[in-house]
Amino acid sequence: MQALTLPARRGWRWLTEGFQIFRKKQLLLSFLVLGYWVLMLVVNSLPWVGQIVATVLVPVFSVSLMNACRLVAQGSPLPPLLLFSGFDKNLRGMLVLGLIYFVSSLCVLGMTILIDDGVLFKIFVYGLGPEDKVVVGGKILMAIEFALAMYIPVVMAYWYAPVLVAWHDLSPVKALFFSFIACLRNWRVFLVYIAVLLVFGAFLPSLLLGILSTAFAGAGEQFSITLTVFTALILLPTVYASFYVSYRDVFVIIDEDA
Repeated sequence: MQALTLPARRGWRWLTEGFQIFRKKQLLLSFLVLGYWVLMLVVNSLPWVGQIVATVLVPVFSVSLMNACRLVAQGSPLPPLLLFSGFDKNLRGMLVLGLIYFVSSLCVLGMTILIDDGVLFKIFVYGLGPEDKVVVGGKILMAIEFALAMYIPVVMAYWYAPVLVAWHDLSPVKALFFSFIACLRNWRVFLVYIAVLLVFGAFLPSLLLGILSTAFAGAGEQFSITLTVFTALILLPTVYASFYVSYRDVFVIIDEDA
């Protein structure tokens, strides 16, 4: 399997084409994404095993959302229980992916113990808040920067891995390898993609919220709620659709043969 290398400008198109997919079935995709997040919150709240189960199931539900985006983009009929369609094929391989993802994330957090004496690890694993003196000391900021840097290869390996396992019957190890190589070959595209996403998903909404809150004193809470609704109902489904667009671009030959 060979991933295509795309020009950097495709990073912009991933989001615009993702929005076009979202517009075809706005209510459905919004409902699926919200249902996914609510379900993950419920599972994550379970005592003792909640975090582990939620993390292991991430690849499965990622495939469910990619199934939805794929069907909408192709104009195909949408089956019932689409949110759980990721359980239909190669479930064992995707659960293995989820377990590897959990262990990888735990290892990244574990390495931060050497920087901040375990503060960041306790926040994410045990849900404990940081001490004020640690925050002031800046150790936790260094730990966050280190964790983000170490987490980049993990994200690269998992970006396409679930769909490669579910749609193309690859083993988890091969899927992780091909996903990492595909992201590495297209690092310029991903830089553009992330930059555009930050501008339209974070910078401009925050700027607009600040301007409106200043212009209409006392209405900041209402504007904040509106921004949250926009993110949940429009931005998140568009982002998930852009994940599918990026896969379709990079593995276009594979997709046609599937």
